[in-house]
Amino acid sequence: MDILVIGGNRYFGKRLIALLTESGHRITVLNRGSSAAPAGIEQLVADRDDEAALESVLADRSFDVVVDQVCYTPRQAEIALRVFAARTGRYVMTSTVEVYEYEDSAPGVPVAESVLDLAAVTVDTGLAWDDPEFRDEHYGEGKRQAEAVFAAGSPFAWTSVRVAHVLGGDDDFTGRLDHYVERVRAGEPIAVPVVNRPATYVYVEEIAAFLAWTVEAEFTGPVNAHSHGPLTTADICAEIEKQVGGRTVFREVEVGEVSPFSFARSYGMDNSRATELGYSFGHAAEWLSRAIAETVGAMR
Repeated sequence: MDILVIGGNRYFGKRLIALLTESGHRITVLNRGSSAAPAGIEQLVADRDDEAALESVLADRSFDVVVDQVCYTPRQAEIALRVFAARTGRYVMTSTVEVYEYEDSAPGVPVAESVLDLAAVTVDTGLAWDDPEFRDEHYGEGKRQAEAVFAAGSPFAWTSVRVAHVLGGDDDFTGRLDHYVERVRAGEPIAVPVVNRPATYVYVEEIAAFLAWTVEAEFTGPVNAHSHGPLTTADICAEIEKQVGGRTVFREVEVGEVSPFSFARSYGMDNSRATELGYSFGHAAEWLSRAIAETVGAMR
C-alpha cells in the first residue's frame, strides 16, 4: 500500500515507519522538515497547519492510508478533512488516553471507548490553538475536539488510536521516566496524590506494532491501545530501584502538582475492543524491566 505518515519521525513514530517498510509498504513522510525522514523514505515538506502548502506539496498524490501522528487540534482536523477528502480511503489518527480527562470511572473499572460521546463534544476552532503553550496545556481537549471533528462527518474511513502512557526506548524524549529515575537515585521526594490510582501503559515497541496492524485493518472509530495490567507509581519506582539503586520516597500532596505518572483519578483504559478486533496485547509485567532499562541506559 501507499501510506502517508504525517509527523512520526521520532519515538514510536519512527518504529512504525520501520515496521511498515519491512512489511513492503511504500512510505511517504510529511513534516516541516526540521528532521530528515529515515533513509530511503520519501519526504514531503510542509506545515500541516498551512492548508495551501499542503495542497501544493501533495498536488495530485493519493494514498491508501494516511497516518496522522501530529493532529492536536480541531482546526488541524478540519484542514485534514478538506485536504485528504479525495486523497485517501483510510485515515488513522494517533490520539491519547488524555481524551478521557473528564470521564472518571470507578476505581478498578477501566474506561471503554463508548464512555466518551464524541457527538456531545463541543468543538471550538476559535480557541488559541496556534499558541504552543495553550495547545500543550489543553492537550487532551485538543485531541477530544479533533476526534469529534472526524466523527461528525468524514469522507474517508476513520479511526483514532487512543494511546496509553508510553514507556521504553533509549529515545524517550518526554522526560517523564527520567523524573523518577533522578529522584529515586538521589532518594529525593516524589510528589504523589494522597489517593494514587493505577494507570494503563504500553511499551514503545508494542504501540508501534499496534499502529502498523491498525493501518492494515479495516475497522473504524476509536480504539484504546494499551498493554494488559495497570501499573502504579510504586510499581515503576520499585523497578527503577532494582536497576539504579537509591530509595523511593513518596511525598503525599493534597493540592498542587504531582509527578508525571501519579493520578488522583482512575486512569485505566479498557482494551477489550482491540482484543475483539483480533489484536493481542502483551502484559506490562513482561516488558516493564526492559523498558526502564532502555531509558535508564540512555541517561548514563
